[in-house]
Amino acid sequence: MNKLKIGWAEEKFEFTKPVSLDGQFAERISEYTEKPLCVTAMAVESKGEQMVLCSVDIITVTCVLNDAVRDLLKDNKLGLDPMKVVISAIHTHTGPGYTGRGINAATRGRKISTPKAMFLDFLPPDMKYVESINISDNNDIMSRDDVLKELTEKIAKAVLTAWENRKEGGYANAFGRAPVGMCRRAKYTDGSAKMWGDTNTAVFDSIEGGSDNGIELLYIFDANNKLTGIVANLACPAQCIQHRKVISPDFWGEAKMLLRKEFGEDLYFLTLCSAAGDQCPVDLVRWVEPESDVNDPNITRNNPLYRKADPSMFDLKGMKKVGRRVANEIIDVYNEENLEIKKEAEFVHTVESAHLPLRRATLQDEANAKKAINDYIRNKSGDADYNDVANQLVNLGILRRMELQEEVETIDAELHIIRLGNIAFASNPFELFLDYGNQIRARSKAEQTFLIQLACDSMGYLPTKKAEEGGHYSAFISSGYVGHTGGEQLVRETLKGINKLF
Repeated sequence: MNKLKIGWAEEKFEFTKPVSLDGQFAERISEYTEKPLCVTAMAVESKGEQMVLCSVDIITVTCVLNDAVRDLLKDNKLGLDPMKVVISAIHTHTGPGYTGRGINAATRGRKISTPKAMFLDFLPPDMKYVESINISDNNDIMSRDDVLKELTEKIAKAVLTAWENRKEGGYANAFGRAPVGMCRRAKYTDGSAKMWGDTNTAVFDSIEGGSDNGIELLYIFDANNKLTGIVANLACPAQCIQHRKVISPDFWGEAKMLLRKEFGEDLYFLTLCSAAGDQCPVDLVRWVEPESDVNDPNITRNNPLYRKADPSMFDLKGMKKVGRRVANEIIDVYNEENLEIKKEAEFVHTVESAHLPLRRATLQDEANAKKAINDYIRNKSGDADYNDVANQLVNLGILRRMELQEEVETIDAELHIIRLGNIAFASNPFELFLDYGNQIRARSKAEQTFLIQLACDSMGYLPTKKAEEGGHYSAFISSGYVGHTGGEQLVRETLKGINKLF
């Protein structure tokens, strides 16, 4: 066994102007900061082996951002291997867009048309495209280039600071439960499914997938057994207030505030999103209407019934409740469990590449997409803008897939497989549906398995076979680059990587 050295760092992002918020199909410009966005880094070293886990309060970590951070780290004089740094996103929809969003390892360096360019090809001569405010040179809004620079520099700084701060310490792994994530896909009697689907109808059959209310926990201590930080792994994206025009880390920010009230303002809190591509904090059965307009036709309900249930998980009130649930459970586990602090552990960090098959579109898919775009434009009045492109992203994505599949057969997905004592960490670059995470956890030889999605790249949703058959957003071909065949392969390769370390 080898002694552990552990270091922490946190950096707050500074946005000097309002930012374009990413994650919805409607344009949103931030109006205020509910809580600041941060990057939190935890560095671990033992006998030359390394790991730095970074949690970033943004929607995704693309290969553009990931590579930019590694470029800043490559010449460090501290002995840190940039390939042992795992950067992941909490998947908040109240964080900024940045240059490189939409580019990943599959499309980088390839001449694949942009959605906007494809959309312009469909416009008739008498219809203009009016540039939107967050894409044009608007000096009142922080540019995406500047946001990328801010993210890159602060993430790299947090990584190096955590690495420099490493000192002898230990950890205690534990487990808790908090009801947060639920499947957000409703299934109907004809076999179809819909994200945010209405369940108050005679054709509602079931919720398509399950949920996982478990929280994998690590409590980190210094050499004197003082608590320095907490790692929490939960199967739910940070999406309670996803439609709002605010900057916010969502419920994780609320939980961190409450944990610091309990344990001290110097506590670090590293949040990892587990496999949760089909999960959200919203209960589709006990539907509670949002208190204010969310500007999303997918969650419109006609004459919704009153339900005695949680507050709407599209509102600040719901977000605060989720944050309290998470924080209370983490505090209770710490106080009630007889935590065993381990200061020595077997520590191995492997980096692998899974070659997964690209999910392909058909000629019929292409024809349907073109017809849908033409029909949309034919029925539109006035000029077109950013919101029209966003409205047709699913169909434009089919046309982009037709281009990509002529050049690409497989997707290279970077996977980090790590053993720390009796626990394992396993990362992937997808919005991975819960079933895959359940399969990995159930068959992992580790005592606990921490799953980290949306890490080191952004490859879109990875749906199950039943979701593909049900259709709709998150399961469309254009929703992600890999289908269920690749998902099953990802499970096999992740399990192989974990179990060979045990």
